[in-house]
Amino acid sequence: MENQWMLKQTNTDIKAVAQKAGVNPIIAALLIHRDIREAEAIIKFLRASLEDIYEPGLMKDMDKGVSMVKDSILKGERILIYGDYDVDGVVSTYILYRSLKRCGASVEYHIPDRESEGYGMNSERIVKVKEQGYDLILTCDNGIAAFEQVKLAKDLGMKVVVTDHHDIPFTEEDGIKHYSVPGADAVINPKQRNCSYPFKNLCGGAIALKFAQFLYGVMGIDRKECDEFIQYAAISTICDVVDLIDENRVIAKNGLEMLNNTENIGLKALILECGLDKKTISAYHIGFIIGPCINATGRLESARLSVELLLCSDPQEAAIMAKRLRSLNEERQSITASSVERVINKIEKSNMKEDKVLVIYDEETHESIAGIVAGRIKETYNLPTIVLTKGREMPKGSARSIENYNMFEELTKCKSLLEKYGGHPMAAGLSIKEENINLLREMLNDNCSLTVEDIRPKLRIDQKLPLKYVSFRLVDELHKLEPFGKGNPSPVFAEKEVIIERIYVLGKEKNVFKFVIRSREGLYRINAIYFDTSGYLKELMMRTYGEQDYERIISGVYGDLQGDVVYYPDVNEYNGTITLQLIVKDIRFTV
Repeated sequence: MENQWMLKQTNTDIKAVAQKAGVNPIIAALLIHRDIREAEAIIKFLRASLEDIYEPGLMKDMDKGVSMVKDSILKGERILIYGDYDVDGVVSTYILYRSLKRCGASVEYHIPDRESEGYGMNSERIVKVKEQGYDLILTCDNGIAAFEQVKLAKDLGMKVVVTDHHDIPFTEEDGIKHYSVPGADAVINPKQRNCSYPFKNLCGGAIALKFAQFLYGVMGIDRKECDEFIQYAAISTICDVVDLIDENRVIAKNGLEMLNNTENIGLKALILECGLDKKTISAYHIGFIIGPCINATGRLESARLSVELLLCSDPQEAAIMAKRLRSLNEERQSITASSVERVINKIEKSNMKEDKVLVIYDEETHESIAGIVAGRIKETYNLPTIVLTKGREMPKGSARSIENYNMFEELTKCKSLLEKYGGHPMAAGLSIKEENINLLREMLNDNCSLTVEDIRPKLRIDQKLPLKYVSFRLVDELHKLEPFGKGNPSPVFAEKEVIIERIYVLGKEKNVFKFVIRSREGLYRINAIYFDTSGYLKELMMRTYGEQDYERIISGVYGDLQGDVVYYPDVNEYNGTITLQLIVKDIRFTV
């Protein structure tokens, strides 16, 4: 589907703000378009100092929850950390386990089995936890929707402290939302309406970091010792795709610097196993290489393996575990590709192509990869997507959404059909009886108010930038905005009526296009590259010029095409030579 190009606009005096902040007007404009409009806020964003991290005690119930844990530590009571099987859950579990151990706690951790227990607290497991003699359950990255399970634990005589970051459950009556939380002894989640914490969008790992900081303080341990946990919280922050602004930016930026000098034996082994030992670890490497390896254990085996890797102190043992993580991720990639192809075939051969919300039940898809498959289908059709698989007791699934569709709220409207659900506006998980699947599909589509324009993918352009402004200095300044991700996307520029002198097709799959582009007045020339993983550019060129001329263009016979280009400036290093290049995001040819 062709992108709708949208140029961002602002009424803010960019030059005045840039001058006051002491930054390039291009940089000021980029940050203003990210709602960072004041000079002081721009300075703070670029500084990204650990001094700007907020006090953990500002979080509702933090003092109560930490006091309960301290009391259990001093009494020698047994504490169980109840984690989750994704990256955020693994990292949260690791941070809490290490910090409680440092404080002398009698503590163990439990990571649920994805298939037999599912996400979050499990009633049968809670009964076993009581039988095993645990006195306090401390959750991380889960628990905010565990009303029955928390009540069960309390009825059995256990104390429960919930730390979570997921959206607060609510019921809606006459258009009014009524929010509620489980009856735990303490509920630590900044998204609670009566929580005064200044930043609401932390991930589970960051909240675990906050808990550790406050715990160290009340236990008389120097809070600076918690700084080592920032690198792990950065992994959570990047992999859980929370907005990389405010405190999340501070954690991610400083954590990445620490990761490049990490002393963690398990992480070093995984970095080496993934061939990243001679690279500068970036948000990309965490989000698309390291994170998926950690995630793969919870999908295909047990996420305990990932926690054990982070805790490992033996380099040889760590190397074996790291190799296992990479192998599991490769297996996950293979079965994901097969599932995506099968689900697309199902959609194309059914009447679902008319739906605005895709609900697909595919028994063959492994439930552990339902979220990944849903994400790929969502990207293919740019529609909210739910992929359901055959669970042990009933179908389970994952949902991925688009910008204009709040998946969590829409599922809440259908909760009478669901056995269990939870999540965010952009992602959710659910369990449903098979006989209710078609009813869910019908209800979601009947309630759906998405328009054609809502569904059309948007490409938001930060500003029009002529090629003459692309320089090494600009690239260096853009790097200061990193790490890029949700809430702080990679900057996107555009220029109209450029001349494309040459187009080359590269790569084994013939899906990398290299351009030689010059400005329309002919004074500036630069190389550009486009990664055509979906085949879109090839299709566009054949549609615009015809198959015969397309072959002439890529063979170098036919050149000097005219078009508009959307790009990001970067550098290319080849055989020791560093040159400027454009990473092309989209292109339109004008005939």
